[in-house]
Amino acid sequence: MRILQTGAAKAALFNPQEALDQLPNSILILDKTLGTVIYANTAAEVSLKISRKSLMGVELRDVFGENSVLEDVIIQFKLDGMTQRIDLLLGFGPLRADQKEFLAYLILAPLEGADLVILEWFEIDQQNKSAREERLIMQARANKELMRNLAHEIKNPLGGIRGAAQLLDYELPDPSLKEYTKVMIKEVDRLQTLVDRLLAPHKRQKQIAQVNIHEVLERVRSVVLAEFAQGLSITRFYDVSLPEIIGDKEILIQALLNIVHNAAQILEERIAHADALIRLETSISRNITIAKKRFKLALNVYIIDNGPGIAADIIDHIFLPLVSGRPSGSGLGLTLAQSFIQMHGGFISVQSEPGKTIFHILIPYTSPDFLNNIEPRGQT
Repeated sequence: MRILQTGAAKAALFNPQEALDQLPNSILILDKTLGTVIYANTAAEVSLKISRKSLMGVELRDVFGENSVLEDVIIQFKLDGMTQRIDLLLGFGPLRADQKEFLAYLILAPLEGADLVILEWFEIDQQNKSAREERLIMQARANKELMRNLAHEIKNPLGGIRGAAQLLDYELPDPSLKEYTKVMIKEVDRLQTLVDRLLAPHKRQKQIAQVNIHEVLERVRSVVLAEFAQGLSITRFYDVSLPEIIGDKEILIQALLNIVHNAAQILEERIAHADALIRLETSISRNITIAKKRFKLALNVYIIDNGPGIAADIIDHIFLPLVSGRPSGSGLGLTLAQSFIQMHGGFISVQSEPGKTIFHILIPYTSPDFLNNIEPRGQT
């Protein structure tokens, strides 16, 4: 009897909405006419990049736009009332018309015990996307170790080379030969600066505190616009309701500045024509997995530009050290940005095509202890 009572008590506490929010697949609950959304789970919010509040009460065509295949599925469902399953290309309606279409497996079914309909889908390439994200994380970790070890191996002999060049410069009897020693010293100093940049994020002690990501983005925006005062527009699409994250404000500023500044440099031709555009977006994701760890909340930052795109032969290696899409680039900006974001338990991914490049920064909402365990303080 006690077991039955315990089971009944748990059933009384069961919350269907919370259960739906735990599911990895995107779900919309529609009214019986299949025209209006009355509920969206968190996975649907993430997939559509539209908040649950904004989805409530809107028509389905405003979410997915005019979609003849989806309309045929709805017609068939209305005719026989049977569950429909189909692979189709889903687009976006007026709510977020700027997003790209995606291939999805969609299920349309009656909701048992209610005069409602459930629309469920998942992106077919979701598994590939997860594998790619994990590969990016592992790559960034390898990059960090490579940079750290390489920098130490280079740094030690540089001091000896510079000292020997200075002594040689002092001992040379012919002043004309001193030009060569000056070149040697100058090049050693250049390499020393490069090594210091590689080691900087690991030598600096983190300053962990609550950070308003929009203050960070506004700081970055003002710095870049000060350098590119003409021909470049930087627009914002912020979710102002986002809570503050735990992190190092200065490191986050540098990470985002590296990406936005890099985008501005890539937009050189469009800046000359006064139609260069960078768009900054923020949103929140729920129940996200990063590096095989599950987080209830994560921050999304999107940096989108209308430049020429990243060449196909380097996009998979863009976060590797010394890989750059510009002839004059050092190939360190994006590598360091990835390292900085990884210090916060997140990662950066990129999608690119001619006319549109999207950098996606994902940072979990964590505790200070979590961040300190990722990168020990003062480690060099």
